[in-house]
Amino acid sequence: MFSSKTNGQSQAQVSRLSEAQVRSVPSIISIDLKVHGNLSSNGEIQIDGSVEGDINCKALIVGAKGSVSGEVTAQTVRVHGAIKGKVKANSVFLASTAQMSGDIEHESLAIEPGAFMEGHCKRIAVEAQKVTEVKSPALSNGVNAEKLSQAAAS
Repeated sequence: MFSSKTNGQSQAQVSRLSEAQVRSVPSIISIDLKVHGNLSSNGEIQIDGSVEGDINCKALIVGAKGSVSGEVTAQTVRVHGAIKGKVKANSVFLASTAQMSGDIEHESLAIEPGAFMEGHCKRIAVEAQKVTEVKSPALSNGVNAEKLSQAAAS
C-alpha cells in the first residue's frame, strides 16, 4: 500500500541498478595473467599483466609491470608500463616508467621526464573547432559569403 514500485521493481532495486551503472569496478588483468585476444569494455580496464590484442574501453591504466601489444582506443589512457602499438585517446599520460612504441593520436598529451616514447604524436582536433570550420565564413557585418556572391552575380 505504501511501498513505491517502478514497473514491478521496488525503489531499492532501482536505486541499486542506477548506482551500479554510475560506479563500476574496473576490470583488472593481474600481474600473473597473460591474455591473447581483444578486450572491450564500457568502463575502466587496468592491465598489470600482459595483453596481446586490441583494447577498446572508456579508461585504460597500464600498471608499471603491465604490457599491451596492440591498438588501444579509449577516452583516457595512463601508461606506467609498456605499450607497443597505436594509441587513440582524448587524454594520454605517459609516466616516467612508461615504454611507448607506436603512434599516439590525442587531444591532450602529458609525458613525464624519463618516459620512453618512440613514434609519432598527432593531435586530434576538438569537435568545436570542426563545427566552426564546416560553417560558411561570416563577414564582420553578419552577411555570409554565399549571400555576398549571389548579390554580386545579380
